[in-house]
Amino acid sequence: MSVILVTGGTGLVGKAIQHVIETEPEGSKFGKKPGEKWVFASSSEGDLKDPEQTKKLFEKYKPTHVIHLAALVGGLFANMKYKLTFYRDNTLINDNVLYTSHLFGVKKVISCLSTCVYPDKVEYPLDETKIHLGLPHESNFGYAHAKRMVDVANHAYKDQYGSNFTSAIPTNIFGPHDNFELERAHVIPALIHKCYLAQQNGTPFIIGGTGKPLRQFIYSRDLAKLFIWQLREYDDVEPVILSVGEDEEVSIKQVTDAIVKAMNFTGEYDFDTSRADGQFRKPASNKKLLSLIGEFEFTPFEKALEETVKWFLDNYENARK
Repeated sequence: MSVILVTGGTGLVGKAIQHVIETEPEGSKFGKKPGEKWVFASSSEGDLKDPEQTKKLFEKYKPTHVIHLAALVGGLFANMKYKLTFYRDNTLINDNVLYTSHLFGVKKVISCLSTCVYPDKVEYPLDETKIHLGLPHESNFGYAHAKRMVDVANHAYKDQYGSNFTSAIPTNIFGPHDNFELERAHVIPALIHKCYLAQQNGTPFIIGGTGKPLRQFIYSRDLAKLFIWQLREYDDVEPVILSVGEDEEVSIKQVTDAIVKAMNFTGEYDFDTSRADGQFRKPASNKKLLSLIGEFEFTPFEKALEETVKWFLDNYENARK
């Protein structure tokens, strides 16, 4: 019996992995395999910042494999405001999960990083070799440093103990079960919630920044399939970027237009250019991923956005907001 523990299992990516495991045909490429038990742990089961609570969680489930998604995450403005909190909380969470996995003899751990770990000044596109070539962007200072250290720890565990610890680097994730809380949300869920409120209140829909920055967005359910593939097929300590191609960047204005269309918003909307934009673009290459996985069909952006908006509207009362 393989027991796969997913930390942060009730968050955006955890819920997406659960959806894929439960809806793909059993025994298929991304479906549940015979002899697998999947555990989607929430923060209510234990505070991963605390080593004793982390050990109790591992004692309860005795995982053979871990997909480590748990993190303190937030959007641009939260990251800028709470640098130390993002650094310290994530450092504690990551250290406890990796060390406890080592103590319990876990066969494999995949940790979730982010493209914000990359240096601010770096040659694009980003690839897996450029993580440590300079300081991250100031707007992600605390979170980026904490996440970057996971790659350092993975190499150290491999060198000292032979551990099969690796990591995934997704680009900007969105989908059902996202965090739509206005201050802490990432750009797509924040804009969906803002558009909804503007529609309900008959007020203008105001977007922070110029709308010009470009981003690669990956649908959470596509990312879930890639995590399942990585768990089963990839056994190298070096991270893998999990992303759509760099030719599929979209601007924040294009995102806004797509949300307005998906929500049938007919009111006024405009950009508050006094607000910070963050990095203009940070394109990442998925060449390594595609060379390993072969063919993979990503959900078209507008279709994925429509499904996300529909989920938000259908689950408004219970959504994180």
